[in-house]
Amino acid sequence: MTSIDTSKAGPGGPAAPTADAAAGAFAALRTEIGKAVVGNDNAVMYLVLALLCRGHVLLEGVPGVAKTLLVRALATALELEHSRVQFTPDLMPGDVTGSQIYDPHSAEFTFRDGPVFTNLLLADEINRTPTKTQSALLESMEERQVSVDGRPRPLPDPFVVVATQNPIEQEGTYPLPEAQLDRFLFKVDIHLPERDDEFRVLQRHADGFDPRDLAAAGLRPVAGPAHIAAARAAIAAVAVRPEVLAYIVDLCRATRTAAAVAHGASTRGATSLMAAARALAWLNGRGFVTPDDVKTVAVAVLRHRLQLRPEAEIDGITGEQVLAGLLQSVPVPV
Repeated sequence: MTSIDTSKAGPGGPAAPTADAAAGAFAALRTEIGKAVVGNDNAVMYLVLALLCRGHVLLEGVPGVAKTLLVRALATALELEHSRVQFTPDLMPGDVTGSQIYDPHSAEFTFRDGPVFTNLLLADEINRTPTKTQSALLESMEERQVSVDGRPRPLPDPFVVVATQNPIEQEGTYPLPEAQLDRFLFKVDIHLPERDDEFRVLQRHADGFDPRDLAAAGLRPVAGPAHIAAARAAIAAVAVRPEVLAYIVDLCRATRTAAAVAHGASTRGATSLMAAARALAWLNGRGFVTPDDVKTVAVAVLRHRLQLRPEAEIDGITGEQVLAGLLQSVPVPV
């Protein structure tokens, strides 16, 4: 069993974990998740960054590349509650947020929590449900609450939506509108594994690995909500030089004037890029942000915030290609 002693007991109970203890816990996280998930290191990094930044993640990949297993493993390793909703064309908003239920014994309506009341919500194939149900997540993602009959109901903290999209079989789907895409901190592509990783997956299954029983795989909590809170406090102290802030601004402004782009990244995109770079710097053991931190997370933060011109899409140009060019052309501070 992997565990970390993170705090000292005080008169009123255990003390909050220190920043060093939180850093040690998150350093052990990748190894722990690796007991269940082979590869996908980038996806793990972005999910952790989202937790630290109070953001949400859009995962895109074909079926069968362990997207659900990845979320379950992360929730187990961080001792967080998680739930999964399969988005379908007949799913209603109340199926996600919860609804009022009439109690014949008391002759009153009581609110029954929906699956959104959790720490990690896996919104599976979110583009297969109509926009009315998709929009039910907007308030939850942005305000971290659900309003029913005019009464706000706060969601747990931490709260992260991990939504998935299948890039194939697009007939009959409902593409996410720009307003909802902008609510996601990252968009991450989940690719099919390399040959060696795929061999390791099969070897594990041949040795009896059951993805439905993570405890049998030896996966145990190495951190918890208190470590996330301690990490967030430490990240708030990470310095961002004015030169690096100017680089983030210039990069986002360049997306708005790129020839292939109709609408570039918003100011929310710029603040998201700064927050993600700050969290990455802390994970890498630094108290300051470098331009390389910004470059590392720029594509995942900005790719889904760019709306390309129709002629660019016809020519096969992608947001990733546009951003790759801008990362080469925008001057980097020294």
